[in-house]
Amino acid sequence: MSGVEGGLTVRALTSETWPAFAELVEANNGVWGGCWCMGFHVKLGKGRTAAQNRAEKEDLVNQGLTHNSLVFDGDKCLGWCQFGSPDELPEIKSRRLYEKGLEALPDWRITCFFTGKGLRKRGVAHAALGGALDEIARSGGGVVEGYPEETDDRTVAGSFLHTGPMSAFESYGFTRTRPISPHRWVVTLIVKPA
Repeated sequence: MSGVEGGLTVRALTSETWPAFAELVEANNGVWGGCWCMGFHVKLGKGRTAAQNRAEKEDLVNQGLTHNSLVFDGDKCLGWCQFGSPDELPEIKSRRLYEKGLEALPDWRITCFFTGKGLRKRGVAHAALGGALDEIARSGGGVVEGYPEETDDRTVAGSFLHTGPMSAFESYGFTRTRPISPHRWVVTLIVKPA
């Protein structure tokens, strides 16, 4: 994908980068107890195991049916941003309020972010979002939605910002479209094709 500040690079999640992605996920308890970044692909809950999520994520990667921009420091994956079409990522948080104000589905969704424990405050989310937007532009662009958390004057642990920090989205020019929870917004950006 691309290089970013601070010696970090951004690469797509592919079968080639899967081992580095898997190493980070395994070092962080499967991410949120075993999600493996599947929570926006399928409805998680009873009956699903971390092993099932891992196997399904790897299968999606091998088929080219999932998109994550991974942030690397050398060969080490520090975190990522997941993005894809609404068909690829049909599950969404705050669905009732989201659908209440929905006029048309976007071309792309940016659904979640993750930075490994002890690796935060290095600009990983910002770099990952930039990598996702670059890839969206190369894939034809279009209307992009994100669902970030507004921290306002609240102190929020990084692990709770899994849909991304508002500041990262606004730094790339996203505008707030409508609220879908007390602190979460739909934000939009039109990305031109590269």
